[in-house]
Amino acid sequence: MLVSYLRLFRCKRHDSVVPQDRTAFQTSIPLQDTHLDFKDIGARLRAHRLGRDLSPEDLAARLSISRAALYRAEKGEIAKIDMLSAIARELRISLPSLLGVGIEYVDNALGFFERMRQIEESCDQIIGLFSPISYLVTTDQYDAVLKDVLSESIDTCDQKTVSKILDVLQKRKQRFAQRRPLLASIISDGDIRKLLSRGLEGATDMPADIRQCRRKMALAEVRHIVEMLRAPGIGIQIGVAREPIPSTSFQIMRQAGRSILTISPFRLGQDPNIHIGVGMITSAPEALELHESIAQRLWATSLKGHEAAAHVETLIAQNGFTA
Repeated sequence: MLVSYLRLFRCKRHDSVVPQDRTAFQTSIPLQDTHLDFKDIGARLRAHRLGRDLSPEDLAARLSISRAALYRAEKGEIAKIDMLSAIARELRISLPSLLGVGIEYVDNALGFFERMRQIEESCDQIIGLFSPISYLVTTDQYDAVLKDVLSESIDTCDQKTVSKILDVLQKRKQRFAQRRPLLASIISDGDIRKLLSRGLEGATDMPADIRQCRRKMALAEVRHIVEMLRAPGIGIQIGVAREPIPSTSFQIMRQAGRSILTISPFRLGQDPNIHIGVGMITSAPEALELHESIAQRLWATSLKGHEAAAHVETLIAQNGFTA
């Protein structure tokens, strides 16, 4: 019954993909697997439940089912459309979004980062445009200050959300370190300038001494970027873009047989936003091709390696630090 429902909503797919030589990213878009993946449905269910701040017991009680039944659903062991419809209503998402048909929308940072964690667990390659750099390659010291930065950016009543987001983020980083998928990260020299000038800040009214401390922390992170540019880890490529970049971050993740695009309004580090926005997740070929084209253009004109490291060191000196 679920398979029949999916066919009603499935969008038409492109018959072909423009064959281009894109060896820098290894980005030829594979044909998408069109079968209904129940494991993915369960993963979405869990992410949206976390995003709604519902425990398994809470959601099970609302659905009038056992905790064990919900656990099985989150494992992908579900076949009744009525059950999925009830879950979608409780989580305030559409049924097609829960099924992964078309575009999946996530209206909170916790649920969005959990979905990213789930997708990254089995991906082989990541192409990212996150500011000022992909969280996956930040330092442990960055994690330590990130809690304060995020806490400064939201109301006191939302503080427990910060801890949950940090837990998901750290699991992402740990998994990346274990699996080491290929990573191509594009960063903006304009964002690096802001980071060095203002530091890691969650609010604009910080005392001068704290701001200076945060600038030093930002400097340490930028120096880490320089180190990676000069001696990147295995499978890590970084490009420093000097032209304007999109205001929203995106990440293309490639798995066996499919590619997934995530578009994020949420932001970590300098000028963070974990409060409001709608993230989007899709495997639509047109969306993938358009964002891949943006990444290709930025990568082609970005500084790389020692040239990029020297440029970032110049930015450090321009902001009053010794490179």
